[in-house]
Amino acid sequence: MQRSLKVADRAKVPAFEVMNILDRVAQLRAESRDIISLCAGEPGDGAPTAVSKRAAQIHAAGTPMTYTPALGIRDLREAIAKHYKRWYNIEVSADNVAVTTGSSGAFLLMFLSAFNAGDKVALARPGYPAYANILRTLGIDVIELDAGQESRYQPTVDLLESAWQQHGKLDGLMLASPANPTGTMVSGDELATLTGWCKDRGVRLISDEIYHGIDYPEPGTEARRSVSAWEMDTDTVVISSFSKYWGMTGWRLGWALVPDDMLPTVDALAGNVALCPPAPAQYAALEAFTEASYTEAEARVAEFARTRAAVLESIGRLGWGECAPADGAFYLYADLGDKLGAHVNAAAYCAALLEAEGVAIVPGNDFDRVNGHSHVRLSFAAGYEAVTAAIERIVRFQGKA
Repeated sequence: MQRSLKVADRAKVPAFEVMNILDRVAQLRAESRDIISLCAGEPGDGAPTAVSKRAAQIHAAGTPMTYTPALGIRDLREAIAKHYKRWYNIEVSADNVAVTTGSSGAFLLMFLSAFNAGDKVALARPGYPAYANILRTLGIDVIELDAGQESRYQPTVDLLESAWQQHGKLDGLMLASPANPTGTMVSGDELATLTGWCKDRGVRLISDEIYHGIDYPEPGTEARRSVSAWEMDTDTVVISSFSKYWGMTGWRLGWALVPDDMLPTVDALAGNVALCPPAPAQYAALEAFTEASYTEAEARVAEFARTRAAVLESIGRLGWGECAPADGAFYLYADLGDKLGAHVNAAAYCAALLEAEGVAIVPGNDFDRVNGHSHVRLSFAAGYEAVTAAIERIVRFQGKA
């Protein structure tokens, strides 16, 4: 008699709803439906021109793309280090830069290196679901901080102290600023307070900074809001990516700033987990740090700002409830309030909107399994024309509900 085989319990994580919606978007487009997708956090313009040209040259040359060092080619690690001097005026050694297979690869490597099974890691809810899902597959206890409007959807020392009292010693804090799905950010003072609290209690802070560069100055100022955790404490882990500011989502290239004490384990793990990041992407990504590429990326951020303004001006017409302040990134996270109408939850609302009006947005279930059933995330990365047209369709849809 054949025995049944098992699937590991730790692998049974919730499916990412946005991917299911994107599958349905592809089906409808194959049926010649006019679909506006505001689902994915994916800039529509792609990589900077210089990066794409360099990639074409690499492939045209026919040079064999062999394995690179596990933590990436030296030139790219040095270029990333110089980027931190340019943006944050801090000195970073290329030795502390680990190039990874997207930021997703960095999360896995850093979590494996920083935490043991059974450790407790706190993170804000709502938040990017992959943080909790990856941590749980590694046997790490995820402590969700119920971060609502009063804390601008970000962790605070009060929330952390409460979690410590309820759950015992914390081993890590996962922070994202700007955050997905809310777009909210912590200020420099708030980040200093959080890093200080973590340092005092021996808590490893992991800072997701993949949306840095996509933030919006306070009215009347020109100052950017992005502050890096390494400005405060080099015992923190910083994770970033080429995907958002440079629009290189499919290139699967990210990086981490790795504290000295974690370097040996991260290096060894990187070689075992992925051998190396994608070689062609690494060589082409050197062009992301040219003046032309920075200029191109800044023009894209200006377009995000224009689109964001149009979205914020439309909130009254949409009639949605509480909205997170979109300080950075390119999302609006909102409570539908009474706009759910006859739909039992946000997932049903989003499905009906897609079928009726051809607009794809994401229900909040992915980001908050407790309160997300009444929330939606709208991505304005698709651009001004697409987003403003989608808003008209959403208003029409709600008028018929």
